[in-house]
Formats: sequence, C-alpha cells, structure tokens
Amino acid sequence: MNSPATRTRYSTPAIALHWLLGLALIGAFVVGLYMTGLPFSPQRLKLYNWHKWAGVVILTLSFVRLFWRLTHRPPHLPMVVEAAMPPWQRLAHHATHHGLYVLFFAVPLLGWAYSSAAGFSIVLFGALPLPDFVPVSETLAEAIKPWHKLSAFAMAALVLLHVAGALKHHFIDRDGLLSRMSPR
Repeated sequence: MNSPATRTRYSTPAIALHWLLGLALIGAFVVGLYMTGLPFSPQRLKLYNWHKWAGVVILTLSFVRLFWRLTHRPPHLPMVVEAAMPPWQRLAHHATHHGLYVLFFAVPLLGWAYSSAAGFSIVLFGALPLPDFVPVSETLAEAIKPWHKLSAFAMAALVLLHVAGALKHHFIDRDGLLSRMSPR
C-alpha cells in the first residue's frame, strides 16, 4: 500500500464516501427547502419522513467517513500545489473541511433533536423506530428549529465554497487537484 506521501489520489472508499455524502447532502437540502413551503398534506408528510431518513443516512455516512479519515491518511497535497497556494487559501481549505465535518454531525443531530422535541419520532424507512434523545417540549422544539435551519444553510454555504475551490483549481489553476477525488 502506498504511503500518503507517495499517493496522488484518495482511496476508493474515501472517494465513494465523499461523493455519496455530497449527493445525500444536496438531496436532503433541496428536499428540506421544498417541503417547508408545502401546505399540510400527505405529500408534505412523506417528504418530511424522507428528509428525516436522509438525515439518519447522512449521520451514519458521516460516522463511517470520519472513521475512515481517522484510520487512513489522505494523500498529501502535491508540493507544487501547496507552494502556489497563498496562506489564506490554505487556511480556507482547512477551515472549510473542518467546518464541514462539524456540520456533517450537527445538522442531522439538530434535526433529530427538533423532531424528538416536536413529538414526531423518527421511524427509519417506516420500519425501525429510533429513540428520541430529547423530551417532547414545544419550547425546546421552537428553540432547536432555527439552529437546524441555520446550520443547514451554513453547510450549504461551505459546500458551495468547497465546490468553488475545486473548480478554481481545475479550471483556473489547472493543477490536477480535482482528479485526486474524481471517480474513475
């Protein structure tokens, strides 16, 4: 097995988790935006359930991804790329990644807490009841709800920043950095 110093690409599991989690995040965010604007209906209830299920899947994938990241070092940035990056870009790179990892957990946990406090337990895929980890409380639900929304928008902003950085490296810098995470 190659060491992180000699590898140029991420491992296949790391790439798969990156893209799977990215697609799940985008899907959950879009469904979340859409469902909140719907009038009360069976369709809205169905979308809320799907959104909750996506949150649990995202939380699970986040644990798997964090475990993989902690046990498998990523490849180092190529020296030519690192040398060309000003200090503010290196800081933005690290801050964005750390912020995303925090929000991978915070957003679904806040959603789960909100659902529990509002008295709507999560039954994963309609078959597996998950425990409520906060008591039913209208006051608590109203306190948590804006945090779930705010953290989801913060994650969306960081995802956009991450994508913009990757596209900048690909189209402007033309340094091949995007190929390290591209599925082949």
